[in-house]
Amino acid sequence: MIELIKNPTTTAKTDRLVNQNNQYTFDVDPKLTKPQIKALISKLFKVTVISVNTHRPPRQKRRLGPTQGNRKIFKRAIVTVLPGENLLDVRL
Repeated sequence: MIELIKNPTTTAKTDRLVNQNNQYTFDVDPKLTKPQIKALISKLFKVTVISVNTHRPPRQKRRLGPTQGNRKIFKRAIVTVLPGENLLDVRL
């Protein structure tokens, strides 16, 4: 279950989302659906999830010598939690 959530995303924009809107950002397995992500976050962190927004960022190209390839596909989930609840374990 924990392997379905790859890692939390921590950037300046995601820090702003946490402080203003109580939204947390995770990289998740691309096969997960929004209801599955909602149930997974609720169960792991024991919080009430209001909504889940997802998107798949464009693939980034990688080059090693003469060969070129792409990085793995992943899905990014933005999870909105009830005001007053927080995921302190996520902030690294």
